[in-house]
Amino acid sequence: MTPTGQGHSGADVVCIGETMAVLSPPDARPLADQPALALAVGGAESNVACGLAALGHRAAWLSRVGDDPFGRRILADLTARGVDVTGVEVDPVRQTGVYFKDPGPNGTGMHYYRRDSAATLMGPGILGLPLLSRARVLHLSGITAALSGSCAELVEDLVIRRTVTGPAVSFDVNHRPPLWRQPSAEPARVLLALARAADVVFVGRDEAEALWGTATPEKIRDLLAPAPHLVVKDAGHGATAYEADGDPVFVPAPRSRVVERVGAGDAFAAGYLSGLLEGRDVQSRLRLGHIVAAATLQTTQDVPAIPPRRELDRQLVLDDAAWSALRLH
Repeated sequence: MTPTGQGHSGADVVCIGETMAVLSPPDARPLADQPALALAVGGAESNVACGLAALGHRAAWLSRVGDDPFGRRILADLTARGVDVTGVEVDPVRQTGVYFKDPGPNGTGMHYYRRDSAATLMGPGILGLPLLSRARVLHLSGITAALSGSCAELVEDLVIRRTVTGPAVSFDVNHRPPLWRQPSAEPARVLLALARAADVVFVGRDEAEALWGTATPEKIRDLLAPAPHLVVKDAGHGATAYEADGDPVFVPAPRSRVVERVGAGDAFAAGYLSGLLEGRDVQSRLRLGHIVAAATLQTTQDVPAIPPRRELDRQLVLDDAAWSALRLH
């Protein structure tokens, strides 16, 4: 299924979910040893919106922020990156969520302060916004489904019940175990139902195994069928795409320097969706996802600088041998 709607006057993609202020150390020392921190912004869905905007698409982000300096910083940062934030609601009472990055020998840890944030009050009340129905694609993730009951209802309305008709629905499983703390939470069941209902699904092989016991891309495909577009990511090895009417396509990940992995999955989704919007073939979509993800791996920023379009186009048409030998710096 290729998203249609070239005549739409709205965004190509509307990304829905929480974005937080991010406080990060300037070097690789642990958070507890840092005398100062740098302020930025980050959130799975807005990261995708920023990536799509950098690739030349009309992207919008829909959420709620607090009427505080962090909320204002988020709106200003996304606006500067070319993302439409006109649908974002500013809450006069609840605060904007915050998270801290904590570098360590085994990777970067995260410390979240988002409980009862402004974004947790997102719910079905936004479904009537024209921004949604005018989009070609709506992009959501499993993170939003875990934030609150109203957030979960919103995600189910958009992904399962298709309350907004017209746009294709893209869903990144994005399983974050610490968020599913409610006694009645059943992430495996909830995320499976959402993934089976979406038009485009992104899932990591490791998270699928942890959630559903599916150890291979083929088993994930069998579990999630009949998703029109399913992408199974396998860390630094590569990604496999399954189309409803075609053979699976595997594209290895190019070699790349790794500074930090935070945001790489969002960047991959932005690259893949960009290729889908442009009508590119499956191999090119996967390659574009890998290239944009590699740009994120090489920085501590959640949203990287995207390579120039001419460089992207050159890499997308490499033969298989040249692609396999590619190293992105």
